[in-house]
Formats: sequence, structure tokens, C-alpha cells
Amino acid sequence: MSFQVSGKVAVVTGGSSGIGLETVRLLLEQGAYVAWCGRDSGRLQDSWETMAACFESDRLYIQCCDVLNADAVKQFIEQVAQRFGGVDMLINNAGQGKVASFEDTSDEEWIREVQLKYFSVLNPVRAALPYLRQSSIASIANVNSLLAYKPEPHMMATSAARAGLLNLSKGLSKEFVAAGIRVNSILIGMVESGQWQRRYLDRSDPDQSWEDWLAGIARKRGIPMGRLGKPVEAARALVFLASPLSSYTTGSVIDVSGGFSQEI
Repeated sequence: MSFQVSGKVAVVTGGSSGIGLETVRLLLEQGAYVAWCGRDSGRLQDSWETMAACFESDRLYIQCCDVLNADAVKQFIEQVAQRFGGVDMLINNAGQGKVASFEDTSDEEWIREVQLKYFSVLNPVRAALPYLRQSSIASIANVNSLLAYKPEPHMMATSAARAGLLNLSKGLSKEFVAAGIRVNSILIGMVESGQWQRRYLDRSDPDQSWEDWLAGIARKRGIPMGRLGKPVEAARALVFLASPLSSYTTGSVIDVSGGFSQEI
């Protein structure tokens, strides 16, 4: 099935690994021009080389960029628009979680979490907005977490900030609808990542396979599908929301958690 994004321009933040890189790959497979950024220059260059080995290099653009630096983000988006002629889809993926209870979270860490979850979206949106207004398929898709609905005591600040980001995304969808810009989100649960791979290396049973180890975690956490999600599964939901296939969808969310959510 075509996502109808061939020849369109997509920007992916946090695109050098995991969900971000799988999103970049899927967009390129669908014929889009794709620009992505990341903070780690080495990892970013590695991701470019991986994609350049499979796709035409004239459809790729990378730039090292901290999404919390508004000036750097503005420069990145301007370079993308200059290279590809505009921006049609913005996918906000940058961000990470803070593992800490209420008592173990300082005021500075609370502020940092809110800043990260909000401004990793606000800065790219502000920079891309003039170009999105000119697109016939304009969309913004935000990666969020099931923590927005299901707060975890060991991730107190992140849970609260995730809930705020969900509210913000809904608000932006209302404000931008008149300009023809759709705003949607995905809510991810537990997804395979480098962090899980590092934990696997420290497993107590050295003979246990990766698949069995992950299945054990899924059983312990009560994930109905019995496994963790794969980055490409989140990427498919993101690209769907960013693409014209979801042209009548805005202010919405897709739950990508393997049934872990208990909300109706």
C-alpha cells in the first residue's frame, strides 16, 4: 500500500536511531525526501550512511541539532526548505524519559522534563510552521508515551510532562486546523531499543535468547501481546498519521502498546 508521500518532504527529529530511524527508512521507501536531525554527530552520520546505501542520496539530508536550541532548529528547518523546496510533514520524535520517584526528583529535574517534552515539539513546530502553511498535505505527528494516560510512580515527572504534551498536541490541532495542518500523536508502550539490548547483555541467564528474555519482561509487565513493540511498528503508525491516508484525522492518537493500555 502506498502512503501517498512520494515526492513530499518530511522532517524527523531524533532520527538517527530507533523509532526515528525506522520512520526515516519507511518514508524513503515510500519515495519521500527526508531530513532528520540528532544531537550525536557520530550516530547521525552512521544513520546517513545506512540510508545512503539503500536510497538516492539526493533525497537525504541530515544536520546535527539540539531540538531545545530554537535558533539551531530554525536553521535546520530553513536548510531543509532550501534544499527540498519546503516542508510537508513534521514528525517530532526527539526525547527521553527520567526514571525517578517524586521524592527523588529535584525542582531542576521537573523543569528539565517539562522543557524537554514541550520544547522538543514547540521549537520544530514554530520553525516549520511557515512552510507547513504552504503545503497541501501539511501534518505534524508527535511521538508520545502511554505514560500520558498511565502514569508510573518511578517516572513521575516524565508521566506528568507526557500528559501535558498530549494536551498540547490536542490544542495545536485545534489552532492549526483552519490552516489545513493536521496534528496527531502516537502513544507508545514498551519498545525494543538499545537500552533493552544493554540490559539483555547483563541478564542473569546467559543461555536465554533475546526473544525469550523479552517475552519474560512482557509477561511480568502484563502486555497482552506477550512481547515488546518493534521500532518499525511505531514508525508505521507515525507515517500513517503524517500521510494523506489520514487526511480526515486530527487531534487524535494511535495507541501502539500491544494492548497494554487499559483505557477505553
